[in-house]
Amino acid sequence: MSLEFQILKTAVVILNYNGKHWLEKFLPSVLEHSSGAEIWVADNASTDDSIDFLHQSFPEVNLLVNARNGGYAGGYNDALKEIEAEVYVLLNSDIEVTKNWIPPILETFKNHPEIAAIQPKIRSHALKDHFEHAGASGGYIDFLGFPFCRGRLFHKVETDLGQYENPSYVFWATGACLFIRSKDFHEIGGLDELFFAHMEEIDLCWRLQRKGRKSAVVPSSMVYHVGGGTLNTLSPRKTFLNFRNNLFMLYKNLPKKGFKRLMFIRLSLDGIAGVKFLIGMQPRHFLAVLRAHGEFYKNLKALKVSRKAIPHHPSFDQMEGIYMKSVVAQFFLFGKRKFSDLPEIKTNLLEKPLNQEGKNSVRSH
Repeated sequence: MSLEFQILKTAVVILNYNGKHWLEKFLPSVLEHSSGAEIWVADNASTDDSIDFLHQSFPEVNLLVNARNGGYAGGYNDALKEIEAEVYVLLNSDIEVTKNWIPPILETFKNHPEIAAIQPKIRSHALKDHFEHAGASGGYIDFLGFPFCRGRLFHKVETDLGQYENPSYVFWATGACLFIRSKDFHEIGGLDELFFAHMEEIDLCWRLQRKGRKSAVVPSSMVYHVGGGTLNTLSPRKTFLNFRNNLFMLYKNLPKKGFKRLMFIRLSLDGIAGVKFLIGMQPRHFLAVLRAHGEFYKNLKALKVSRKAIPHHPSFDQMEGIYMKSVVAQFFLFGKRKFSDLPEIKTNLLEKPLNQEGKNSVRSH
């Protein structure tokens, strides 16, 4: 790492829960390719022998042991209170990093002070030429709260042919490998622990946008993600978390204009999804949707407090990465299977600064 990048003190923080096998497999690549950064493992009250393994095999790695398993959100909130750095890298334990994965992102932070959070390009560890579901080449969201990515719509993941190589502003940066300025992380209040796991990074980036801060993707940095390393995609537990947390996120962050209408539409679509699970002989997933809605109503009081904590933009027009059509309709009704096929999708590209103050111009496509 060059001297100019060392100006930003960087801490790579891997959250571990009973993941000795992932640490054994992927921690060596982090140590090899992260020169100049501090490497931390924050253990989330594991019950396996992860801690003994780290002491014996990787004594050079900084270790924090959380007193509880607070999930992704609580685990990182607990750990990052103890770590001093200008940039945090929240890195999943099931990720293999590559050479030169850190400098392009630190350079972007240096040149773009308006950016709070950045992700690299995420490829699949199993299919090396494909994007990976959790982030691909940058996260977007439609006006009904359905997240998708450059390179991934729902379950359809594209082959990476260089079609999304431009660094761009996005709506959300993936929590699988999230670079974030520590000042922004702490000022926004960290991750929302109501979420426990899943979509908390989307909520975080949404709150950052409400504060006037931006998120981006820098595809010249690339990592490989196993995916499902902590929770299988077919798990009813994941269905529950995805449905519940999406409602949490929408209630907290939707702009005032159209709020009640959009919440009603989204609740109705969830009901349709639940019936589809039942018809498809997936009763555990149907019950997960019902439970998700029950938890949503149970937590309305806390969500109302969170909703009032940050001023809302009057409309979606002021935000990056919002798709003002329904990605559900485009995918399931009109057969659009690629991000680039979506009509009226806009990508605001990052440009190099025009002067030393870091001013930049943006093109819209």
